[in-house]
Amino acid sequence: MDGFPHSVTMFAPDNAADALMGGARPMQHTLKTPIDCVGTGLHSGIRVAMALRPAAIGHGIVFRRRDLGVDIPARFYLVADTQLCTVLAHPTIAGVRVGTVEHVMAALTATGVTNAVVEVDGPELPILDGSAANIVFLIDCAGVVAQDAAQAAISVTRTVRVQGPNGAWAELSPPAPGVSGLDAHVSIAFDAPAIGTQSFDLHVTSAGFRRELASARTFCLLAEVEAMQAAGMARGGTLDNAVVVDGTRVLNPAGLRMEGEFVRHKLLDIVGDLALAGAAIHAGLRTHRPGHGLNNLLLRQLFADAANWRQVDGATPVATSMAPRVAHG
Repeated sequence: MDGFPHSVTMFAPDNAADALMGGARPMQHTLKTPIDCVGTGLHSGIRVAMALRPAAIGHGIVFRRRDLGVDIPARFYLVADTQLCTVLAHPTIAGVRVGTVEHVMAALTATGVTNAVVEVDGPELPILDGSAANIVFLIDCAGVVAQDAAQAAISVTRTVRVQGPNGAWAELSPPAPGVSGLDAHVSIAFDAPAIGTQSFDLHVTSAGFRRELASARTFCLLAEVEAMQAAGMARGGTLDNAVVVDGTRVLNPAGLRMEGEFVRHKLLDIVGDLALAGAAIHAGLRTHRPGHGLNNLLLRQLFADAANWRQVDGATPVATSMAPRVAHG
């Protein structure tokens, strides 16, 4: 493990004014120009092309299956599968899905992009290097421009807690006075000694995401790889796009990129999954043994009761249930 301890606790403070989900009347943003790339789907193993394109005020993030001419909005209530990744499904057309959306959602959030079309010519986004760093790079190359409308934002008004298997839990609580954005504490626990128990604290900001989270890669246990591939998943996984652990060993020749890479990647995933709220969130986040299913359940529980949150900004109301019509590309 490159000399890293198996149990780490870290804190990385950031200026609250830089909070992804805070600031004085944050504005909507889109891409300055389109940009595209080609890669491989982590689970499908299929080579796919992805393009990020600008979108108008109030458009939000939409995933476009270019091969089918169908759009799927990036909303938590359209999540259809959370086994090893987050999968969105079209609300009315059976079988139309787009998977592994969490890293792109995290990168868009980190760069402030609130309106964009993410085109893909297959059922899954490219995994690239297993982190969000390459996607952030693409967005930086395209450029980001402000739009003349406020970004939608909500503030949690009472604590919401959900539980999962094996002691997993997550909760959102009202933000501390004067604190905006997402103030996160994440902990994980794995039997594999190479991972062990880790925790990480971060007030999630654009600068903090880039510095602390963007390069953290997805990971798995070697013992799980054959089972996943037999189930038709992880067919595109390699040591170039995932950290693979076997007991006490990290099998990637170059080792880890940073201390606590495993728990950092979990927070990266959380940022992407919570972005499916369709609005910036002001809240404290505490979670142990998180996963995509737990992250989605947390959003569903948050929006299950209007007393759990209040809208604090935005040109249009935050959508918390499926729109009656979904645009086709």
